[in-house]
Amino acid sequence: MSIVVVVMIRSFTAFFILLLFVRLMGKQQVAQLTFFDYVVGITIGSIASTLSVQANENLLSTSAGLATWTVLAILLAYLSMHNMQLRKILDGQPTVVIENGKILEANLRQIRIPTEELLSELRTLGVFNIADIEFAMFEPSGKISIQKKSQKQPLTPSDLNVPTQYDGLPTNLVMDGVLLESSLKSLNLTKAWLHFQLGKKNIQDVSEISLAQLDTKGNLFIDLKGDKACYIIPTNG
Repeated sequence: MSIVVVVMIRSFTAFFILLLFVRLMGKQQVAQLTFFDYVVGITIGSIASTLSVQANENLLSTSAGLATWTVLAILLAYLSMHNMQLRKILDGQPTVVIENGKILEANLRQIRIPTEELLSELRTLGVFNIADIEFAMFEPSGKISIQKKSQKQPLTPSDLNVPTQYDGLPTNLVMDGVLLESSLKSLNLTKAWLHFQLGKKNIQDVSEISLAQLDTKGNLFIDLKGDKACYIIPTNG
């Protein structure tokens, strides 16, 4: 058998084995990537690449190594959910780097983060003045969390005792030119109702629509394909 064919077969096998194992490990590997997750992910990916292109490596033994790393990652993730000390060892702990507007240089040195990087991370969060911060900490995932001082936090309707309406998730009615009939049925709406609403903006065919969403206030958002305009159609009036 040609070496090219062998590599193609092994790559096909490695792809679906890796896909299966990554799904078993769960979304935490991506959504909450810690240093431990990062190292495990790179190692598993390296083993999968070996399984894919190293034709002289035994397929079964390499797959067994990949499975072992995956099982260990899943096992440790499960154990860390029920053991705080193990979780601290594997994932680490948040580190406070600013307290009451004061940079804690010792804590920065402990996690080996220079002040310039701290300032850069704060700017991405829209904070340019250290004095505005009550607390800032680096999370185990490497992200920074901040709490502004009370006098620097934006006002909310509850602060002003202003009543608000419920603002839930909008429902997609059309996506990429395809009418989602199940969404219409879930809202007890009909195709005729939708076409009537679209007619208000002279939209004759749902295939012209990139996205149509109905929010909880009865406003129908229409985004047409291409560079055409977007519309918000009130449907309650």
